[in-house]
Amino acid sequence: MTMPKGSNTPVPTTVLRLETTRRAGPGTPATEIAALLLTSGRIRSDADHLTRDHPAHPSGAVRHEETRREDGLATDVFTVDLTRVEDAVERIVLAATADGGTFGQVPGLGVRVTGPDGETVAHYDNTGASVETALVLGELYRRQGGWKFRAVGQGYGSGLEGLAQEYGVTARREVRRPEPVTPEPRQPATGLGRPEPQLPYVASESTAQPAKITLTKAAPAVSLAKQGATSGALRVNLNWRMRATRWTKGPARDLDLDLCALYELTDGRKGVVQALGNAFGTLHRPPYIHLDGDDRTGASADGENLTVNLDHAADFRRILVFVTIYEGATSFAGLNATVTLRPQHGAPVDFSLDECAVPSTVCALALLTNEGGDLVVRREARYLVPERGMSPQRTVDRAYGWGMNWTPGRK
Repeated sequence: MTMPKGSNTPVPTTVLRLETTRRAGPGTPATEIAALLLTSGRIRSDADHLTRDHPAHPSGAVRHEETRREDGLATDVFTVDLTRVEDAVERIVLAATADGGTFGQVPGLGVRVTGPDGETVAHYDNTGASVETALVLGELYRRQGGWKFRAVGQGYGSGLEGLAQEYGVTARREVRRPEPVTPEPRQPATGLGRPEPQLPYVASESTAQPAKITLTKAAPAVSLAKQGATSGALRVNLNWRMRATRWTKGPARDLDLDLCALYELTDGRKGVVQALGNAFGTLHRPPYIHLDGDDRTGASADGENLTVNLDHAADFRRILVFVTIYEGATSFAGLNATVTLRPQHGAPVDFSLDECAVPSTVCALALLTNEGGDLVVRREARYLVPERGMSPQRTVDRAYGWGMNWTPGRK
């Protein structure tokens, strides 16, 4: 029998198997399952944050064993050896995040805890989820010298940011391995390319792909409203391929670019969304802009991504999307970069960055301005050269008259 939300039950202090299962298929958000080892309510480092891309804890007590998909179900399996859990660890939280929608669109989500003989010692089916994009499903916790499992079933509408605020989880960008899938009949090949990153909103019912819009020097601007992009999510992607130049400092994998956004809201508030200072932003409250994560090595196939909540388009006065070189090079020369703005509704907009011939460490990519309630995207592709002692952020601020105060930061 499934446990009611908020209830708890004793579990044996032995090796336990935690299986998290949910329905998976077209239109269902991709789900990431994580185990968090908590000391005084927080993780101590990224080593305490386990996923299928970071599967093993240094203590050997917790491990992500597999992700499998069969009969329309996706299952993540963790093993927890409670006899090996460090004394400092008080709780082991099982959490989930949704990419491409909310947990109200993830049916059949549940957790089963089994012992060494395969007997079920705890079982919880999560029901009643709606707008949450991050959920704490359950937790193992110490009690009077033993262990218990609690069915939690509480979530956050801010996704990974909610887990970050609650448990200190780093908003790192996972280099995701493809999930195993049930073989399907092969379709005729239509071209080559990477899978498109998922949007954090429900996908449009229409499967037809609108024609792509390419911004050029001759035609540098486009109205989002005229293209049908008046609501939902706008994903801004930066991708690059690096070749060696006299301004590079090492291998391409050592290049760390940061995708950022300066914003000004109609109520006068201003700020920046960037990895530096962990200013990742929020989607469902001001500034309505969120940076997915910080790709510090360039190893991620998806590059870096910003998401803008177009349901709040009327709250924006202007947004400047820009990119800085954090380390690995002293100029954008040799950086073959492509910027793509992919709205949930309407045509994708893309442009390439022209070859850089100056020692620039900051490039203004695109400027979105509110013109009579309509957001207009203008291609900037403007390389800026900071003055001696001036940061890239302050340089782009001065060029566009944002008027903010800047202090040194780190990530």
